[in-house]
Amino acid sequence: MDFIDLYAGIGGIRFAFESAGADCVFSSEWNKYAQITYKALHGETPFGDITNIIPATIPDHDILTAGFPCQPFSLAGVSKKNSLGRLHGFEDPTQGTEFFKLKEILRIKQPQAFLLENVKNLKSHDKQRTFAIIEDSLRSLGYHISNKVIDSASWVPQHRERIYIVGFREDLNLEDEVKNIFPPKPERRLFELEDILESVDEIDRKYGDKYTVTNGTWEALKTHKQNHIKKGNGFGFCLIEPPFINKITRTLSARYYKDGAEILIAQEGNKRPRRLTPLEAYRLQGFPPEFEFLYNDMDKHPVSSMQLYKQLGNSVSVPVITAVAANIVNVLMANERQNQLHEQLELIA
Repeated sequence: MDFIDLYAGIGGIRFAFESAGADCVFSSEWNKYAQITYKALHGETPFGDITNIIPATIPDHDILTAGFPCQPFSLAGVSKKNSLGRLHGFEDPTQGTEFFKLKEILRIKQPQAFLLENVKNLKSHDKQRTFAIIEDSLRSLGYHISNKVIDSASWVPQHRERIYIVGFREDLNLEDEVKNIFPPKPERRLFELEDILESVDEIDRKYGDKYTVTNGTWEALKTHKQNHIKKGNGFGFCLIEPPFINKITRTLSARYYKDGAEILIAQEGNKRPRRLTPLEAYRLQGFPPEFEFLYNDMDKHPVSSMQLYKQLGNSVSVPVITAVAANIVNVLMANERQNQLHEQLELIA
């Protein structure tokens, strides 16, 4: 199976499909810093802005994958655009039209299958009208589709709810298979938070206080949380204290580099809490251990910690995608073998 990796980020979806035995024949990512990390992880620089791609020039492929932009649909993105008096969703004059580029590629290239990933709020955006448009558009292209919101906390120690949309081309007659494409929850997580945290000695030796929040930031976070408590809501920083077994973090976001508020790790004594190190954030997303050296020694990584936090916050929980990817590839391979068998039987007859 050949696949393409669109809106690729740093290639989390690519790792998943390659682990399922598929080959990546094309990738696209516009952010120059993500391109640098993508090359460090995958050995090639993705094509740039997808809006500059002529769909017919994209290599033929069996599976299209895309973590298409979520800003017009995310809760935070919608709130921000509303506050600025800007349009969002399908009325957004820029990112809101990105889905239609995917639709055009699907229409022209007609891959056997696709996997799209987005924030869970995509399903409820604009009173569910946005998602209805997406589903109708995909069905109009000749695909049987299925979707599911999955929380990665069953695979990794992080709450990360994302919607996954899978489609199989109608002529493949895989309507029943697509309905059952999403994997059940595993019996246990692949690893726990305590398994991915660097030791106190490693933190001191490698980073010193680099990832400890400053006094000003810590005081501001505490004040912010107290103000929300007085208002009767649960907003504010999340401090994770030992023991770290069976602890699940909030969602790692692209803004994590600013203050680390969603995932703060308590430190010994009276020391202020710290952010996850880039290595720990990489592990939390379930990326392959063979590339940890890039994050273990920041002098060897070609981009800054700030960019890495943004990239990992915008990325995917690789184990979840891996489970979905394995099912997609297995269904397509089984269908291909069945078709080959039918052809052989017809020749014999």
